[in-house]
Amino acid sequence: MTEAPDLATDDGHVLLHAPTTATLDELRARLRASETVGVKLLAAIGGQADSLLARLPRSTRDVLEQATARALMFSYDLAFQSRKHGLGAGAPDWMHTALTTGMGMAGGLGGLGTALAELPVTTTLLLRNVQDVAGRYGFDPQEKQTRLACLHVLAATGPLCDRPLDQAGFLAARMTLSGATVQGVIAKVAPRLSVVLGKKLAAQAVPVLGAAAGAATNFTYARYYRNVAHVSFGLRRLAEDSDSDYDTLLKQIQAPVS
Repeated sequence: MTEAPDLATDDGHVLLHAPTTATLDELRARLRASETVGVKLLAAIGGQADSLLARLPRSTRDVLEQATARALMFSYDLAFQSRKHGLGAGAPDWMHTALTTGMGMAGGLGGLGTALAELPVTTTLLLRNVQDVAGRYGFDPQEKQTRLACLHVLAATGPLCDRPLDQAGFLAARMTLSGATVQGVIAKVAPRLSVVLGKKLAAQAVPVLGAAAGAATNFTYARYYRNVAHVSFGLRRLAEDSDSDYDTLLKQIQAPVS
């Protein structure tokens, strides 16, 4: 699937000063892409996502949410520090995708054990990519509110879920971040992300296919969360710059093209 092109200015920021047809079409394309990005992957792996998750040992499923919360806390700091110190600054999207895909392959080589070890690294790469997208829309990833908003993007329903993207609900129910703490946001994000990552771990735990499944799932996750970030921050920027109502704009990009 070809990803929608950015509408970028010379300084790299995405130009969304008015709800024109072009800007709405850009966000609509991103939304549609994130709705369908996991369909082919599910068919390739075989079986339903829930059956993949059921293959994980019960003990692993029980502690997955805690592991996800720890990974998010680790990633929150490391992704920010890497960007603050210019590591990977200006890296194109394909490089983020390639690194994340490579980590998934490495994590799947040793089955469940290496997949669990790979979890915080992949989470960091995903969050770092989301931070870069926020920066493209003029939001400063060094500001606490933006960093928390980036965490919130990872609460979106993952591409391996039965309904790949219930983004109508996710995008409309914007998290109130004013006064929120990192621990509070992670407590809300971790349960949803643990389900998403659990399906990924299950796919990587399949004998022989673990490395291929890890690469495929990470590739899909990288594209999925990048598209979600574009829609989330694009709508915020568009609403602010054009003094438009956020929910009205959301309905516009969700409406079918006539």
